[in-house]
Amino acid sequence: MKIRNFRSLFVSTLLFSLTTSMLSAQADKSARPSPPVTVTGKIKNATITINYSSPSVKGRKVFGGLVPYGKAWRTGANEATTFETDKAVTIEGKKLAAGKYSFFAVPGEKEWTIIFNTQTGQWGIKRGGDANYDPAANVLTATVKPKATSAMNERLTYEINKKGFVLKWENVQVPVSVK
Repeated sequence: MKIRNFRSLFVSTLLFSLTTSMLSAQADKSARPSPPVTVTGKIKNATITINYSSPSVKGRKVFGGLVPYGKAWRTGANEATTFETDKAVTIEGKKLAAGKYSFFAVPGEKEWTIIFNTQTGQWGIKRGGDANYDPAANVLTATVKPKATSAMNERLTYEINKKGFVLKWENVQVPVSVK
């Protein structure tokens, strides 16, 4: 009887320890291979905030490889990337109301379609690998032109400047006009 109780106590303790360590590891998102990043900046009188997880190239071909052309992408890793503005802005000549949006893109060799969607808080991809968004919730789509970078960017980054924001990763930069 004592051996059974000891085994039961041992198994319970082991399960509790594993569960506790898994929960604490999930809580520390900065320890992920693609850590979370927040960039904030002003464009005229609007404050823009982009929250994303920053994957690395790690020797892979990113665009046209890891991130296929012609297929919606979450523009980061882990949770869907979000774009938030405290004032109405114009994105590539189209009006976007103040608010928080998920930000997706359909990359192409010569042009990208950018997508602002009202769903937020979701994981960035579905089980099958497709982008996790409902196209019916798209509030703005626009076409932008990617450009080659002068230097390789190992990590995905976003930069906010007076003209808008730029997604940079691998040897590609994608400027998006915001007014």
